[in-house]
Amino acid sequence: MKKLSTAVLLLGAILVAAQESEEKGKQIEDIIIVGNRNVKRTKLETPVPVDVINIDKIQRSSPQMTAQDLLNYVIPSFNAVRQSASDGTEHIDPVTLRGMGPDQVLVLLNGKRRHSTSLVNYQNTVGNGSVGTDLSTIPVIAIDRIEVLRDGAAAQYGSDAIAGVINIILKKNAGASASLTYGLTGRNDGDTYQAGVNYGASLGKKDGYINLSLQLSHRGKTTRTQNHDLDIFGDNFAYEFAGDAEAVKAARAADDAEIAKRGLTRDDFNFQIGDAQIRQGQLFFNSEYPFNDNFKLYSFGGFSIKEGNGFGFRRLPSEKSNVVSSLYPNGFQAILASQVYDVSYAVGAKYNVNDWFFDLSNTFGNNTFNYNVNNTNNASLGAKSPTRFYAGAHSFLQNTINLDVSKNINRFNIAFGGEFRFEQYQIKAGDEASYTQYDINGNVATEGSTVLGAGGSQSFIGFSPNNALKNDRHSTAVYADVSYDLDKKLNIDAAARFENYSDFGNTLNGKLAVRYEFVKNYAVRAAVGTGFRAPSLQQQYFNNSYADISTSGEKIVTKGIFSNDSKAAEILGFDKLKQETSVNGSAGFTLKPVKGLLITVDGYIIKVKDRIVITGNITDPRLSDPAVVGQGNEVESGRFFANAIDTETKGVDVVVTYDWILGKGKLNINLAGNYTETKITDFHFPENLGTPQEQFFGPDQINIIETLSPKTKASLGLNYGIGKFSFLVRNTYFGKVIRDGYPFGDVQEFSPKVVTDISVGYDITKSINFTVGANNVFDVFPDRQIYKNSYYGVFKYAPVQMGTLGNYFFGRVNFNF
Repeated sequence: MKKLSTAVLLLGAILVAAQESEEKGKQIEDIIIVGNRNVKRTKLETPVPVDVINIDKIQRSSPQMTAQDLLNYVIPSFNAVRQSASDGTEHIDPVTLRGMGPDQVLVLLNGKRRHSTSLVNYQNTVGNGSVGTDLSTIPVIAIDRIEVLRDGAAAQYGSDAIAGVINIILKKNAGASASLTYGLTGRNDGDTYQAGVNYGASLGKKDGYINLSLQLSHRGKTTRTQNHDLDIFGDNFAYEFAGDAEAVKAARAADDAEIAKRGLTRDDFNFQIGDAQIRQGQLFFNSEYPFNDNFKLYSFGGFSIKEGNGFGFRRLPSEKSNVVSSLYPNGFQAILASQVYDVSYAVGAKYNVNDWFFDLSNTFGNNTFNYNVNNTNNASLGAKSPTRFYAGAHSFLQNTINLDVSKNINRFNIAFGGEFRFEQYQIKAGDEASYTQYDINGNVATEGSTVLGAGGSQSFIGFSPNNALKNDRHSTAVYADVSYDLDKKLNIDAAARFENYSDFGNTLNGKLAVRYEFVKNYAVRAAVGTGFRAPSLQQQYFNNSYADISTSGEKIVTKGIFSNDSKAAEILGFDKLKQETSVNGSAGFTLKPVKGLLITVDGYIIKVKDRIVITGNITDPRLSDPAVVGQGNEVESGRFFANAIDTETKGVDVVVTYDWILGKGKLNINLAGNYTETKITDFHFPENLGTPQEQFFGPDQINIIETLSPKTKASLGLNYGIGKFSFLVRNTYFGKVIRDGYPFGDVQEFSPKVVTDISVGYDITKSINFTVGANNVFDVFPDRQIYKNSYYGVFKYAPVQMGTLGNYFFGRVNFNF
């Protein structure tokens, strides 16, 4: 708090001493596209809040290198935190807006719907049970600006736009630019390399262009570990289970003796905890070709390949049923090696006849996530076990056809159109050994078999043929909206959208938004609307159930995550997934009291009914009864997706920007803050389940939705340019969060923190700029976890607030030609 107070005092001092300036070099720009069709407005003239972030200006001086990391420090209502030891979620960061889920914000690229990732978050992280969009697949060097609509917009754009819309606009300028970045943490890990080049040229006639971007990047792993209290060689699991104080001391001493005998130290048995290693290559294009003044073709898209190395839980040598000691005498920590392929392209035509504007487009996207598990074993195979496994893959395909029609008539803009969307989700099986348990003779284990150990690839059990599937659906939508502008004084927007989905039926949504400028540069605005989010195919069909020996050791049973249409879900009374529905309301005001000073304040409320979540493990006698499920189909425990909760989110956004001439330089000040609070208002789980609700959706799951993300977040950025120099100082305040360690830990409150970014840039020539700086220069971390929540000392920090990177130093060279 002291650093934040100092920054605020500094802001006040500058306000007194500074002079007004022209509105240049701002971080939050004026001109917007998202939120309307063919209506030219600035962000102060919109009935709902929209931020426009000039990525090129911000990225030049900021330590962050991806779109989600940049937005995390510029827009307080946006949150993105890297996760650790969380399977695929280590490789694709879940991002949220206004405290909602990753799947409740819609992402557009050049105004067209972007496909989501194929990954379901299910490791009890932020966004548990949801499917988001991977912003990191779009290279930063290809982005011109990002528009963030902070209001529900399902009546305009369809499913997912409950919290808001993020519209990423690709560059179309002529000329060339390049960027080289190197960075390293203060702990000498997490090294980053990024090289990007962008080239644009005119294409044919006037206003035609083609713009190409290539970016290569590497992010090294980080290690935020410590010695733990798990029993390394003994049979106690953790030392505290050995007995009294003397027994605990003896168990620790026995481990120390064995460690010394092997010529090792306790550090050799630490868990690898921290950011995953990521390597990525991306190639994007954006183009438009006008045949004449009335007809033009356009196309854009790109390809991204991401390879990650994340780490599962360490298997210690004491875990004899999980570790083949002849292969790994000291145990092992498996590596989840991902290969994520993402491809997208859009092609369309724009036609103008008598000022009627037609836009016909087809947008395709596909995301494939391949799992490879290395440095592991299938313990049931003993010494014959492979140490590397292909564990399968999942993919998501989306193809959207749009026709948009609009026309300005006097002070009205009318727009209408239609959409047809096809979606397909697929799970592919992995190697047999990645999911199978074998008997001592190397045959597939059956009831009564003698086995050496646990089956499947340790840390991540592969997808089996029983998990493999390919399912699809389609939807059709029609929409209409009308905008009215009276001399920029009164703005009224009304929109309605009807959609039909082949899997769950129809939905109709509407929105009304009004802005009134009662005095020049002083306006109030408000909006109300309904929205929805269709259940994703991933939520409907994802499953990773596997066969295993029952806890009693008497038979083969099935465990894991079951799809919503499974027999197990039906027996327990889980309904088929349907759409989430929402009601959004917002009200605020905008001020421009003097030249260069912009102020917006917006409050909002979002009520969501039938929100989809994933449960914890449910044990029910009906699932293990052969008379109910059939012989050989017994289920010991399972997790399920369900429309199980209602939520209410309330909050307020404040944005203040000021630009001045200060001395011989130009100063930009950006102060932004957000307060968001989400509460669960009702539950809709099936009745008479064999497991109490607090065990399958207890305080820990409620905590993820209500209090695991900061309720309060704010940033104060000061950018000063003078001559060939530029300076950045940015403080970001992360409010307190609460983490519930149920059922084995306690509730812990993490105190607020302030992260400070600094940088200094110098224009070597008109075309070359060199910048050095730091993210989190004061090396601020979340509070250390209390011991009960640390898994016996394994996890020093929780992945909350700003994450566990610590201070990070970088150098960047930018070229413009």
